[in-house]
Amino acid sequence: MKIDVIIPVYKPDAGLLSLLDRLETQSVPVNKIILINTEEKYFRELTDGTGFAERYPNAEVHHIARKEFDHGGTRHQAVQYSDAEIFICMTQDALPADDRLVERLTGHFSGNGAVCYARQLPGADSPVFERASRYFNYPEVSREKTIADLGTLGIKTYFCSNVCAAYRRDIYEKTGGFIRHTIFNEDMIYAAAAVKAGYAIRYEAQAQVIHSHQYTNWQQLRRNFDLGVSQADHPEVFAGVSSESEGKRLVVQTWRYLKEQGQRRRFPGFCLQCGFKYAGYLLGRHYKKLPRTLVLKITDNQEYWD
Repeated sequence: MKIDVIIPVYKPDAGLLSLLDRLETQSVPVNKIILINTEEKYFRELTDGTGFAERYPNAEVHHIARKEFDHGGTRHQAVQYSDAEIFICMTQDALPADDRLVERLTGHFSGNGAVCYARQLPGADSPVFERASRYFNYPEVSREKTIADLGTLGIKTYFCSNVCAAYRRDIYEKTGGFIRHTIFNEDMIYAAAAVKAGYAIRYEAQAQVIHSHQYTNWQQLRRNFDLGVSQADHPEVFAGVSSESEGKRLVVQTWRYLKEQGQRRRFPGFCLQCGFKYAGYLLGRHYKKLPRTLVLKITDNQEYWD
């Protein structure tokens, strides 16, 4: 079965080359790596004089302007460059943990499986809060989610991440694919549509990528503002399924994690971070009541508003 990998790229560094190197040595070979790069000059700064084309002969690079980038639309555009039965969406800062990522990610599709997403492991230098968040959202046990789980899992039924997720092309086409214009959450919006159409979302804990961030409180607020905007813009997905309950579960589990790690003194700092996250989320959910100037100061995706 033919498998392509799609990676949006912006201001790439050596981490992108490490990602490509690991994709080249997978136990199940990748047919084509499709890079959608925003602003050609940044890509040239990294690759000129390095023999990039010879080093990665199956890499296909398409350049777009920054004003053209959209979380859903750009990925959908990339899908049109692929004729593979399965395509994998990744981000440039995700690194396969081993050479069996593609094999494990694509080898467990059930008859009605639409998408399978990978487990995200924290990097070696990740702060303790980020580690707790990764263990909360990406547990050790795999599972499959369908509409029957909505009553127990709530919003988590639709949870999926394009940091690393494999999609069946036939189901992608049947369900309309990624939304063409969205500030954020194109993966969850697609997953929700697939679940409502009777398909399943799989979380595969054995397919693993190393991916984590060290966001400041202000960066957390901005990111969660855009998250709130995406939920406000798509009530067909998010209305009636609470996200706040997941936030409460994260606080409880993080407290337990900090105790286990002997880091209870860090809990007040975690609560402060949660305050910034929740403030950003609430502002995003009610962004239509805010002045446009304030929205543009808070958002992390300026192009969306243009």
